[in-house]
Amino acid sequence: MGKLAVAGKSCCESCCFSTSLFCSLLQPGSPNIWALAVRLPPSRLEGGLLSGWKTGTPVRHPEGPTVPTIQEEAETRIFPNRRTRRPLRRHRSGDKATMATELEELLGFLSSPSPPVRKAAVDIVSGLTGSEEGLRSLAARADLALPALCRLLGNSAAGEGVAGPAAEALVNLSQNAGVCEKLVSHGAVRTAVEVLYKQPQDGGGIHRLLVMLLVNLTQVDSGVNALLQVGDEKMEGLYVSKLVRSFCRSSAYETSGDDPFEHVGFILVNISKMEAGRKILLDPRRILLKQIIQQSDSANLLRKKGVSGTIRNCCFEADKQLQNLLSMSEFLWPALLLPVAGNKVYSQQDTSKMPPELANALSHERQPVDDPEIRTQALEAIYLICLQDAGRRALWSVNGPRMLQVGYEDEEDLKVMEAYEQIGSLLVGSGEAVETLSSDRHI
Repeated sequence: MGKLAVAGKSCCESCCFSTSLFCSLLQPGSPNIWALAVRLPPSRLEGGLLSGWKTGTPVRHPEGPTVPTIQEEAETRIFPNRRTRRPLRRHRSGDKATMATELEELLGFLSSPSPPVRKAAVDIVSGLTGSEEGLRSLAARADLALPALCRLLGNSAAGEGVAGPAAEALVNLSQNAGVCEKLVSHGAVRTAVEVLYKQPQDGGGIHRLLVMLLVNLTQVDSGVNALLQVGDEKMEGLYVSKLVRSFCRSSAYETSGDDPFEHVGFILVNISKMEAGRKILLDPRRILLKQIIQQSDSANLLRKKGVSGTIRNCCFEADKQLQNLLSMSEFLWPALLLPVAGNKVYSQQDTSKMPPELANALSHERQPVDDPEIRTQALEAIYLICLQDAGRRALWSVNGPRMLQVGYEDEEDLKVMEAYEQIGSLLVGSGEAVETLSSDRHI
């Protein structure tokens, strides 16, 4: 079952050589060193655009419907004449036809006119999604399960309590890309967003589930297009704007430890893997990316990972939207450079060449960014910016190469070191970089 995976330096001779090489990169030296440093030619980033993580949470019965007390009680309410009934997964292989019939019968009760029957049925279905076997069985009858669950998700009538279990079931089912496609065709994206914003702001449980559902649905292109509202000129980007606003406002929940919108960052990663999504996020009239970047200093790791991945994906537009990106330098450079600037307190000589937002942060002790994935994404974003001449000049203007040098000296993760070296080879390969290095011995 898919889960949100939260995400050293070898002492070998080759790593020591790489370290000394990058440190020498920023010092005026012999032509031989420059030639060696170019051994990593600028190239397209390995792996391309990032995708957010699939979310799956066996929220009710982690082991599926093998928990007889809850399931049998619910089944008794639906099937009052069946005093003994085994869970579906306990049927022998020879009983597959019977099991399929019973599953169809159960799914039929999701559309019962009786609220208690619907509630009992959706509780059982939610429990089934807690096991791999249950997920397979329900996916095989997606034609019955998905439309009914989507209807129940949209039924947030007070007192009935079916939207929550329906959301739980859909989160788990939507880990399957094929199921995602079918859900999108049933309007699940629109339903999830509409229910999300009909709920009171203190409805954290259902909010979290709906956001997780949207993370999974945007794993497929059709889900991204539905969330972006592509093709509807008047509405395009409205859902995304709402989610960004909620993402930024809900950061106040961090102190309580209950942040229902923390997974929105992964939705933003998913939509930014498509050009249409990056266009909306980078639209200067909406200033969405600027709002997102300001969440990069969050103490919540999920938020930080979502923000760093979104920035990185948006930087694939640097060849067309560099000036737009650099217009938010006050927030962009701290988000990208502080995670990779190492752990030392910088001297006044270094900070005097930096803008205040960087100089102030680097003049004091600070919390290091321990997650290597965030550091790698920040470096890859810097690399994409530095592919442009104006991007390299902007990096030099904030004394960025000095920060990269210090960060490289402290780095212990080999993959992150490679990302540093890729930027280094790009800087050294540009004539302006060599000229600048030669003219300033302090960098």
